[in-house]
Amino acid sequence: MKRSMSALFGVVLVGTGLVACGGDDAATTPAVASTDVASSEAPSTDAPAVDGVLNVPADYVTIQEAVDAAVEGDLILIAPGTYNEAVQVSTSNIIIRGLDRNTVILDGNFELDNGIRVVGANGVALENMTAMNYTKNGFFWTGVNGFRGDYLTAWRNGDYGVYVFDSVGGVIDHSYGAGSPDAGVYVGQCYPCDTLITNFTAEFNGLGYSGTNSGGNMVIVNSIFRNNRAGIVPNSGSYELCYPERKSTIIGNLVYNNNQPDSPAIDVALLAMGNGILNAGGVQNIIERNRVWNHNKTGIGLVPFLEEDASDVIPDKSAWGMTCEESKNLMPVQPDGPLLWDSQENTVRGNVLEDNRRADIAVASAGTDLWTLSNCFEGNTFTTSAPLDLEKLAPCGTPLSKDTGDWAAGDLNVITWLVDVETAPPSVDWKTANLPAMPVLDSMPDAATAPGVSASATPPAIDLDAITVPDKID
Repeated sequence: MKRSMSALFGVVLVGTGLVACGGDDAATTPAVASTDVASSEAPSTDAPAVDGVLNVPADYVTIQEAVDAAVEGDLILIAPGTYNEAVQVSTSNIIIRGLDRNTVILDGNFELDNGIRVVGANGVALENMTAMNYTKNGFFWTGVNGFRGDYLTAWRNGDYGVYVFDSVGGVIDHSYGAGSPDAGVYVGQCYPCDTLITNFTAEFNGLGYSGTNSGGNMVIVNSIFRNNRAGIVPNSGSYELCYPERKSTIIGNLVYNNNQPDSPAIDVALLAMGNGILNAGGVQNIIERNRVWNHNKTGIGLVPFLEEDASDVIPDKSAWGMTCEESKNLMPVQPDGPLLWDSQENTVRGNVLEDNRRADIAVASAGTDLWTLSNCFEGNTFTTSAPLDLEKLAPCGTPLSKDTGDWAAGDLNVITWLVDVETAPPSVDWKTANLPAMPVLDSMPDAATAPGVSASATPPAIDLDAITVPDKID
């Protein structure tokens, strides 16, 4: 989510009218994701002298000098050390790799904007390093076809940790994001995205994952979202292109304790605080086999996103299959007033939820009859829901009706979230936020000798059916 937007998923009551508000550009050790397990053996830092390999600082004093000298297919190897650089990449199909994830550190000193920014360069892979103290983002790809981020640590950055915008065909794997006011990891403005996020840990951010208008083979699996203001938050909104957010797949993740009161946070994260997986105006998403617990509001909530200063009208359902590139060619139509992006046709199935104080599973709107939204819930392990008896009201595979039960009983009443946010703990300055010690995380195996492989625009296929609900961890 961008902080410049004037929108948010909740609703604000001003007099008798509904308006929207909102927010720019953008560690403990669990057992389920290898990104969170310390290496038992320190990786080699001896860089080979071979053609096509550019060594920093042995051959080039700075990373930027090596990037500027590189041609497609080159591998840049960075020796352990601290590099006070903001690296810009415009050459396609190069690989930039640290020799040790935990000791190859790009440090922005709270002055530089992005650790590594890849602009319009396809197939660039970033591997095995840490970016910290940047005023915007740790690692950033924009306008690319094919990207990969492996074994990355983004720590205490002023906007996002790992940020992917207007880009398709990528993988973010074995990576970590902490201490950002917006999201630890973000993918936005793409359809179909053809993007995989796996083995990612996001904690102590405003949002663990944010995805505005992303979808279409947008897969988030086997990852951990904990101790953020809110966990996983896909959303729709016309302040970015390619709306609505649709057809994301969220399976097999651990989502817990997202009530963090002392993290940096954009306005939307303050309002979203206390929710595990919060689908804010997204459509046709699949949310399955996640374990979600200990949230002050909802475990999995399908809620509206009300956008005040909208740039275009909400597209008709017949346009939901339109690609991002096709939709960019359409002429926007200025709406008469605020837009309500309802969550529609989402499937919530087979999740295990507990101790989510307002409701384990929930669906809500602001004036739209809930049964017309066609969201369905099936086979979840839960105790509470809003409305009550939600799986009976909205079973999967059956047309929904106002006659299936009392849709008003136990309504989520998201309007009360505005009252809550007035007394919620305020955002903490990202530069001084109290973070746990930076964890020591797995480095890329054989970083010094593994061949450089540029990023493919086709992410690896995942056997989604084989993913089970992950075991609970402390």
